[in-house]
Amino acid sequence: MFILNPHSSVPIYQQLVEQVRRLVAGGQLPPGAELPSVREMAQEHTVHPMTISRAYSLLEAEGVLERRRGKPMAVAARKKSHSSLTARLKQLEPQLDALALSARQLELSTDEVVAQLRRKLGDKS
Repeated sequence: MFILNPHSSVPIYQQLVEQVRRLVAGGQLPPGAELPSVREMAQEHTVHPMTISRAYSLLEAEGVLERRRGKPMAVAARKKSHSSLTARLKQLEPQLDALALSARQLELSTDEVVAQLRRKLGDKS
């Protein structure tokens, strides 16, 4: 479910935080959905448990996750069923900024970049 890249310039805990935020905002992780335990997640991705714990704690402080005594962390109940389109698109901004910079540096046209993005998204239009 989660893809953590130890070679990324983005810290692992931040990668996990951003992925959970996106999955919750997009509805793939609904309220009440349980996340793997800190120990399970750390073993699966071969990272220190404190890294996972830090991510979970940040998400709990934001109100994205809730701690349940004796049970796994779970997605907190949301006030509305899905985040607004604007809020979800805002979460893409850092990646879009990086993509735009890379495209300019590689001298790729907007059409070429959009076509590649459509292929990645599986869009047939």
